[in-house]
Amino acid sequence: MFSELMPLIERRTITITVAALNQGHIRVNVVPAALAEDSKANEKIGYSNKDKIAQIPESAIHALTTPLSLTGAPDEIDSQLAEQLKAFVDSHLALQQAVDRARGEIAEAVKAVEERDKNRSKARTATATKPDAKSSDNKVEETKPATDSLPLFEPKAAAEQP
Repeated sequence: MFSELMPLIERRTITITVAALNQGHIRVNVVPAALAEDSKANEKIGYSNKDKIAQIPESAIHALTTPLSLTGAPDEIDSQLAEQLKAFVDSHLALQQAVDRARGEIAEAVKAVEERDKNRSKARTATATKPDAKSSDNKVEETKPATDSLPLFEPKAAAEQP
């Protein structure tokens, strides 16, 4: 029994309860304990990145503490307990690996988004402080008023007479 549970026990504490029921049946519960890191799985995303990076679903995080419950006659439990524990531990470890992988991908995504935003702000700062190509020779050209143009407020006929 404990050799089947060992991969799970190495990662998190478990609680095993055995209760007597009516008609000679028993119930065995194997309950994985929650870890502090489970609830912190999505904290790295932060408020500013929550619309850019997908979170680990709460259902997946809660599934890490889903118990195994077996009910039956003692001889039935004895005959099936080892294979039931193996299947339970295997599925739990697969879920734990998926959550860990997602946690790592979230950390990488947060880093990439922060790096991208940092590079964008550097690029904006560089473009804002960079002088325009037109004014790079620092010469100011004055525009002279045209003498051959018509005055704005005089009638056209009066302007045509020399």
